[in-house]
Amino acid sequence: MTTINEEIAKRKTFAIISHPDAGKTTLTEKLLLFGGQIQTAGAVKSNKIVKSTTSDFMEIERQRGISVATSVMSFEYHDLKINILDTPGHKDFAEDTYRTLTAVDSVILVIDSVKGVEAQTERLMEVCRMRRTPVIVFINKLDREGQEPFDLLDEIEAKLAIRVTPLSWPISRGRTFKGVYNRFEGTLALFRPNSERMEKELTVIDHLDSPLLDEHLGDLATKLREDIALIDGVYDRFDTAAYLNGDIAPVFFGSAVNNFGVRELLDVFCGIAPGPRPRMTDKRQILPDETAFSGFVFKIHANLDPKHRNRMVFVRVCSGVFERSKYYHHVRLDKQMRFAAPVSFVGQKKETIDTAYPGDVVGLFDVGLFKIGDTLTDGEVCNFQGIPAFSPEIFRLIANRSFEKVKQLEKGLAQLTDEGIAQLFVQDQGRRKIVGTVGQLQFEVLQYRLEHEYGARCDLTPLSFTKACWLTAKDPKKIAEFCKFRSDAVATDKDGNIVFFSASDHMLRHHIAENPDIEFHTTSEFKRAAG
Repeated sequence: MTTINEEIAKRKTFAIISHPDAGKTTLTEKLLLFGGQIQTAGAVKSNKIVKSTTSDFMEIERQRGISVATSVMSFEYHDLKINILDTPGHKDFAEDTYRTLTAVDSVILVIDSVKGVEAQTERLMEVCRMRRTPVIVFINKLDREGQEPFDLLDEIEAKLAIRVTPLSWPISRGRTFKGVYNRFEGTLALFRPNSERMEKELTVIDHLDSPLLDEHLGDLATKLREDIALIDGVYDRFDTAAYLNGDIAPVFFGSAVNNFGVRELLDVFCGIAPGPRPRMTDKRQILPDETAFSGFVFKIHANLDPKHRNRMVFVRVCSGVFERSKYYHHVRLDKQMRFAAPVSFVGQKKETIDTAYPGDVVGLFDVGLFKIGDTLTDGEVCNFQGIPAFSPEIFRLIANRSFEKVKQLEKGLAQLTDEGIAQLFVQDQGRRKIVGTVGQLQFEVLQYRLEHEYGARCDLTPLSFTKACWLTAKDPKKIAEFCKFRSDAVATDKDGNIVFFSASDHMLRHHIAENPDIEFHTTSEFKRAAG
């Protein structure tokens, strides 16, 4: 029987993040191929899913050819259990990605070699820097005529504000792309292109001076030797401690769709990526190897299986051992709960599990008792930190198209806003409902899922607000006075907290200056501080 420390040592939990269309989901599938969890990858062509990808399970994802929800998958590789969280790339779903980053111990950032560093990539990297999350960069699509590798490295350092060191290097690119040299291992591997299934390596050369290098690469062998000599002279040697501290990012090159460079990435990841790390609560830091179980909800998804209309919450195990059918303490509700059928995931495939260890993500069936950020423990009263909702920037008034579907609309709005697709606010004692998001695409997903999962159709009317702020004050009368003449711009959120809608940043600054006794919060973190 293995000990908890032995189980912890086996686990690597990370997120794959990127700008849309950089190849994030394709890379996820190739990692699953190496792990033996799937046999054939899905194909993405002309932004339409030809074969449904393993990690994209919502119908709207299949139609749009993008990920709009975080997928959780796991596989075993080299005696390790790898947990992957494949995140949405689209900026409109950044909040889902930010919450996911609280549940992982490291990140693989995918960059398109043709487009380079894009705006969403910069924002995601800001979150990683803020959390000091270790980052590995995978520069994808080397089978296309992209930018020069050295130019890409310069761009990454300049725009993402992090030092880099390449641990693999491409052998040409575009039509003449041959493979990658593994600088970390000192080996060269050549692969067959255009392969959906995993192919065996054709050639492995253990040092750059080998005559086999010239035999297989011709003139490209000289170029490779020159590039590696330049890298050795310009870039820092890889330092594991600096990587784990978030100070340096190792870089890999490849083509996920053709399996180039993926094995090098995975092998080095297994060797250097951190295992489960400590997590901070409002009371203390919790260590993974503590005997008492603790974990938190970072994602909720209703109707994961349309046939059963179930609701699933995703819990990151932070310490101790999660056991099936054992009672645990729901901290916010102050309630004991047990779970008879906890599951793990590979795309849509679920399997019931008996135990889970720090680093694992457990799926729990829910009847509406959980919210994002909720904590489960063996009994300790504490709340994990850093899982906020952010202030929306776009607002729509909801109007039901059919009075016969009032209950369906109510249920759909409650469940989907619990997931974090949008935030729900009410005015006029609940008769007037407003949804807020950070991007237009979220409204499209909300309407689509309300209609197709709940049978409720609605109209969304634009409102001229640009920010929502939660209000708190030591003297509640101050808030009452502020709200008295602003009923059209004041609402409550799902938890009954008072929210003020501002028409512009300028007006918001004015109200903040005029009301020094009131705090205007742009994230929901104040709720935990108050609790």
